[in-house]
Amino acid sequence: MSQVVIASRLSDGRVVFLSKGSGPPSVTWVSLLSGAEVAGDENRSAEILSLGEADAEDRHEVVDPYLIDVEEEGGELRPTKYREAIRCLGPTNRLDLGKQSEGAQA
Repeated sequence: MSQVVIASRLSDGRVVFLSKGSGPPSVTWVSLLSGAEVAGDENRSAEILSLGEADAEDRHEVVDPYLIDVEEEGGELRPTKYREAIRCLGPTNRLDLGKQSEGAQA
């Protein structure tokens, strides 16, 4: 199962993802799932989670990084769990708010 690291950005509360190519000495967080580093095996999942946790501890930019399962569908990444799809986009009762208002899809 493919996985990405998800967290909450402290400055504005938005959901962010560990970016492609992140690693020592710098870690970057992105707002869209399409920019996330995707781990294809357990070893890489553990590595990117460790990077996210260390960055959260060091820079205090994000809180609560954890792994979520994703799959590719129609050339786009999608969370496999409904809860994470909601977190990725924003409120389900107000489509004019959150990332879905900006045209993002989960």
